[in-house]
Amino acid sequence: MTASGRRIYLDYNASAPLLPEAREAFVRALDITGNPSSVHAEGRRARAALEKARASVAALVGASPPQVVFTSGASEAAATCLTPAWRDAGRPVSLPRLAVLDTDHPCLREGGRFVESDVTRLPVERDGIVDLKSLGAWAEEGPGLLALTFANSETGTLQPVEAVAAICRENRIRLVLDVVQAAGRLPIDTLLPLADALILSGHKIGAPKGVGAFVLRSEDARPEPLLTGGAQETRQRAGTEALPAIVAFGAAADVAMQSLERAGELAGARRHLVDRLARLDPKLVIGRPETTLPQTVAIHHPSLKAETLQIALDLQGIAVSAGSACSSGKLGPSHVLASLEAAGAPIDAKAGAIRVSFGLETSLDELDAFATAFERIWRRSVGDEDPKAA
Repeated sequence: MTASGRRIYLDYNASAPLLPEAREAFVRALDITGNPSSVHAEGRRARAALEKARASVAALVGASPPQVVFTSGASEAAATCLTPAWRDAGRPVSLPRLAVLDTDHPCLREGGRFVESDVTRLPVERDGIVDLKSLGAWAEEGPGLLALTFANSETGTLQPVEAVAAICRENRIRLVLDVVQAAGRLPIDTLLPLADALILSGHKIGAPKGVGAFVLRSEDARPEPLLTGGAQETRQRAGTEALPAIVAFGAAADVAMQSLERAGELAGARRHLVDRLARLDPKLVIGRPETTLPQTVAIHHPSLKAETLQIALDLQGIAVSAGSACSSGKLGPSHVLASLEAAGAPIDAKAGAIRVSFGLETSLDELDAFATAFERIWRRSVGDEDPKAA
């Protein structure tokens, strides 16, 4: 446990703490009896709450409410959008190929509803940015779909969406963007005009787990639904909507919009932590600040096994991650670090990396407490026991 006697949570990229506003909205929605599809007064009340939440999520990405389709989370949204079967104005459209980044989140990287032989995993440069030449060569081969994680969940690396979108437009490639980690941390309302769909997750911005959405640029261009059998969500996702979770998602989206005004505070906190780590070794932190999420710090050292470091910090009351929450429970090196190493980055993928991710609620004192604990462990690992370590 930390000196203060309480734990320090630094794993916001895995799941942000539930916001009070989202909790209150969730509890209030539990008292809404009606089904949003019912036409009586109770049903209309449920429908009104649903549509209010839809408008809030739409505002977060600069969309209109009808463009938002609620799902059980980002993984379901990805499985829906990553399909070779789309429709344009009701007419079927076939997309025979899919490209993803080798560093993408597993919900994209594994190809959704495409067969494995039709999925291409594109390489990245040593800094984690997509290899635009490889993307261009793939795009020139004919129609297809590109799915891209805008902000990498492990390293925080941001992709050059405008350059990617230009290649897609030139070659009639549809683009699906996973903006899960960027929502509420960076403005994302300029991204929808560049893509065919955006993917969101509620619990990454302080809503309950189990709710997400995909947002379509055009109501006419849409993927064939994954879940059929009902007319909910404009026939894009059958099943009665999880109203309390969706209402809480809307409340969290409202807070996320307001939080953008304080994004500079996140970047400042990141600089504070990176500066402290640089005193130990300037090569500890992966990525450049100008192309990294403002609240994500990926730390790598070949003498430290990430899992060992994670456990040591956990025993001291500090929660960090040793990779994406959707893959860190698996044995073997991070596919993200393996891709960076293959591209020439000075990384030992077998050692792994820890990810520190935080929010506006995180204090500089908490980041300093992490840095102090990390320094002690790091010095032992390199045989440099410093009794004056801060």
